[in-house]
Amino acid sequence: MTEWGQHMLKCTMRRSHQTSVESIAKDLQTSCDFKISTITVRRELHGMGFHG
Repeated sequence: MTEWGQHMLKCTMRRSHQTSVESIAKDLQTSCDFKISTITVRRELHGMGFHG
């Protein structure tokens, strides 16, 4: 994942903490216009310190 993608993922998490991984991936796909899997989202969030 690129730095821009990680930045957008952090911004998405700050806006809504109770969002599912599937909806985060869908939101990133529509807002950033790139494909990302739920597994990648989960892995990146874990690497950023988001657990649960």
